[in-house]
Amino acid sequence: MGEAQRGRFVWFDLMTTDVSAAQDFYTAVVGWTITPFEAFQDPYDMWTAGETPIGGAMKLPDEAVAGGAPPHWLGYVQVSDVDATVARAAELGGGMLMAPSDIPTVGRFAVIRDPFGAVVAPFAPSGPPTEVARAEPGQVSWHELMSDDFETAFAFYRDLFGWEKGEAVDMGDAGIYQLVRMGGAEVDAIGMMNRPAEVPASYWLYYVNTDDLDAAVERVAPNGGRVIMPPMVVPGGDRIAVCMDPQGGAFALHEYTAP
Repeated sequence: MGEAQRGRFVWFDLMTTDVSAAQDFYTAVVGWTITPFEAFQDPYDMWTAGETPIGGAMKLPDEAVAGGAPPHWLGYVQVSDVDATVARAAELGGGMLMAPSDIPTVGRFAVIRDPFGAVVAPFAPSGPPTEVARAEPGQVSWHELMSDDFETAFAFYRDLFGWEKGEAVDMGDAGIYQLVRMGGAEVDAIGMMNRPAEVPASYWLYYVNTDDLDAAVERVAPNGGRVIMPPMVVPGGDRIAVCMDPQGGAFALHEYTAP
């Protein structure tokens, strides 16, 4: 795998307490369809945007629930060597939550945490890498890290994934919002900032592209979810909203303003 393919978010799993109910919610709100993946012994359904699979849904393990883990989204980042990435993460102050494991016909992955507890999954695909392109409706178009210390977190991810800093946007009382570019991308697709006091822990938030933000937001509450932050315009002119699904998983919606 060349450097152009390193460090890109390529898959998104929802870890939830009720897979069926979550599927009903996201298909209604986002417009995804559900496609079974037949290669696994255990049932695994993929989220499909148009004809493109973008992730899946799995039941959050009972031991994770008992340990206090809420429903959440897990992003997979493409690397060339999962085992080396896990070892390097530990050297940089992170930790391993799931040891490297092979997915037959798919690739190899692990789950790690950064030095402040935010979780990602390094992933090395068995097949050719996917192309970098602007997100279509239903695909994830932005990736955001709320961190105890985004500068230290950025150094961690830069070492592991080769990410590069873009513009540092001054958000006033909210502090600096650091734009970040992932491998092979032509535009920034990641934002990092220090978490506000009301956010209890460091975490990754993923934004799903929609061509009609207001309509998508209007579907959240009737389907059992909650709008945490109503539609707003962000620097650059795009519009976003932050929501929570009925099981408590946080996600965001994103509408491009420029063609």
